[in-house]
Amino acid sequence: MKHYVLVHGGCHGAWCWYKVKPMLEHSGHRVTVFDLTAHGVNMSRVEDIQTLEDFAKPLLEVLESFGSDDKVVLVAHSLGGIPAALAADMFPSKISVAVFVTSFMPDTANPPSYVFEKFLGSITEEERMDFELGSYGTDDHPLKTAFLGPNYLKNMYLLSPIEDYELAKMLMRVTPAITSNLTGTKSLTAQGYGSISRVYIVCGEDKGIRVDFQRWMIENSPVKEVMEIKDADHMPMFSKPHELCDRLLKIADKYP
Repeated sequence: MKHYVLVHGGCHGAWCWYKVKPMLEHSGHRVTVFDLTAHGVNMSRVEDIQTLEDFAKPLLEVLESFGSDDKVVLVAHSLGGIPAALAADMFPSKISVAVFVTSFMPDTANPPSYVFEKFLGSITEEERMDFELGSYGTDDHPLKTAFLGPNYLKNMYLLSPIEDYELAKMLMRVTPAITSNLTGTKSLTAQGYGSISRVYIVCGEDKGIRVDFQRWMIENSPVKEVMEIKDADHMPMFSKPHELCDRLLKIADKYP
């Protein structure tokens, strides 16, 4: 039996794993899902998030609760890759493999915010649509929020069932934009995050994080293995749940 810990992306919540969780459990595995700070049904507000550690706190508490001999398959989607990388840096001995599913994936040379800020700089006004950036914090410590409007969201859910897109529209929450003011300027460590096995799952029809940007992140921070789900949009847990589970089961077998 393997133990999967599933990390959702920005503006979403644990609810987005509702198809994948029972599939993995049906295969005999343990699955833990949770809401990141100020997401899903977590009662915090985005203004409570002053650092990346604040954002990742529920994940850090989950990993901290496990015994010293427990190892998990850490699966991160989209923006969840950055708090997951921080957790891997803090608890490398508790992670058998980290899986980045069309996810922002930091390196060990730049601040964790580097990949997200590069992404923001890479998308055109036309591509941005109603991907909205806001601000909070103080003059001394300015921070940004991000919110996925219905048009940008529709692009992310292009091949997913319409019911899942409608559900997402009802449950969206504002997320912190992962800027260097949130993460600080230190990189994650080679001894922590850099020491764990990582696998990247490319989603071939992703209009949220384009395939060329996914592949740039892999080049920027090489992984043990790259897999692909060719006909998946940005939300493979909705558009290709069986294929995603198949990849996750194979990864867990290969990286004990």
